[in-house]
Amino acid sequence: MAEQKPQAPLQDVNEQHRIRLEKLQALQAAGEDPFRLTKYDVTHHSAEIKAQFDSLEGKSVRVAGRLMSKRVMGKASFCNVQDLAGNIQCYVARDSLGDEPYKAFKKLDIGDIVGVAGTVFKTKTGEISVHAECVTLLAKSLQVLPEKFHGLTDTDTRYRQRYVDLITNAESRDTFLKRSKIISAIRRYLDGEGFIEVETPMLVSNAGGAAARPFETHFNALDTDVKLRISLELYLKRLIVGGLERVYEIGRVFRNEGLDTRHNPEFTLMELYQAYTDYHGMMDLTENLYRYVAKTVLGTDKITYNGIEMDLGKPFRRITMVDAVKQYAGVDFREIHTLEEARAAADAHHIEYEPRHKKGDILNLFFEEYAEAHLVQPTFVMDHPVEISPLTKKKPDDPEYVERFEFFMNGWEMANAYSELNDPVDQRARFAAQEEQFAQGDEEANHTDEDFLYALEVGMPPTGGIGFGIDRMVMLLTDSPAIRDVLLFPTMKPLD
Repeated sequence: MAEQKPQAPLQDVNEQHRIRLEKLQALQAAGEDPFRLTKYDVTHHSAEIKAQFDSLEGKSVRVAGRLMSKRVMGKASFCNVQDLAGNIQCYVARDSLGDEPYKAFKKLDIGDIVGVAGTVFKTKTGEISVHAECVTLLAKSLQVLPEKFHGLTDTDTRYRQRYVDLITNAESRDTFLKRSKIISAIRRYLDGEGFIEVETPMLVSNAGGAAARPFETHFNALDTDVKLRISLELYLKRLIVGGLERVYEIGRVFRNEGLDTRHNPEFTLMELYQAYTDYHGMMDLTENLYRYVAKTVLGTDKITYNGIEMDLGKPFRRITMVDAVKQYAGVDFREIHTLEEARAAADAHHIEYEPRHKKGDILNLFFEEYAEAHLVQPTFVMDHPVEISPLTKKKPDDPEYVERFEFFMNGWEMANAYSELNDPVDQRARFAAQEEQFAQGDEEANHTDEDFLYALEVGMPPTGGIGFGIDRMVMLLTDSPAIRDVLLFPTMKPLD
């Protein structure tokens, strides 16, 4: 049996907690309760001091953050204070602080939050530091942080205690700072293209716009059952009907499905709709948006995920679903004309299907089985079968297929876009087909939305629309292996 590393006994941790609590109680009894302080005037962050050392040397600064290390050496000590921007060394001497404040400093614990006022200087070893003139305890930490060299390494604990993960793991902190920058860059790009950001309901009577099982609840005030939205689509299209022309929303959606490295039951979706364009316009927008975000946040249009480089600078590949299946499975659905022929091809290739599946469904099963994993470089897979696209315009010259694309990178679906169906008669028929699928056991089928149909009857212009999975985009741009690594507080099974 492999030798296991010894772990700190629970009683040791509890003992340290007791000692820290006693320190807090002593401070409070002496009238020095750190929690009484309501503010601390910070003048600089750590990275700013390091970047502007030439102009700040010898100047007074006030920094604040978490005490991450402390080295006491008699009459003088060094400590490290971590803030949002990084960390900075502080030199703390008894002659500068005074006897009693220096004694108080020596009693501080790793994890305490402190404010340090002093002057900027460089040590003999060349490290930019703050020569402390005053150290203020702003909050007492009663818990023991993971030791600094290995941080918090258990992934389950990292997800459950993200606050500790952010303190001890710089990579995690950097990921979430980049996530914020990615979303900000998306907004800047779309705002610059004339889109307006809107908000639509999360609690809905009909959770449509995607193929997924919704979460359900009961609204007591109206004594009615409602669902959490699975998509943003149908309300945003109502706004196109209303004449807003270019709208987008970035928000949480909820799908009652399983957990894995790419799926969380609540996740962030961005959908946008633009009047008077089609799915080709959405392809152009997607290319430009991805390049803009990558260059803005990462400074390059070449990204690396799990050791594989993907080039956003080149024109994105465009291929039909039929051609993708022909290339990767060797089956040409242009030569398959009937459901029986499609089933025979599936049987020959050991593709499992259900009795309710039509020819288009089986084409999609082939694509998922044989083609998806090969789509590593940015690729638009176009022209899906009508059976799996209930909200999309048919191709005028080939009504078995629709003007739809899915955007793939790293073998993942990153976005889904349509030339939106705006014919209310056709849309009603598509809803009816979806209701039939639901009756046959498809729990993810769409339901008829009468108010949406009424909106289409009022009149919606030709429109292009697209939905982006923000979390997967962040995963790729931050080289994060799992969706939980880019969600601050992912869904977790209760410990009890």
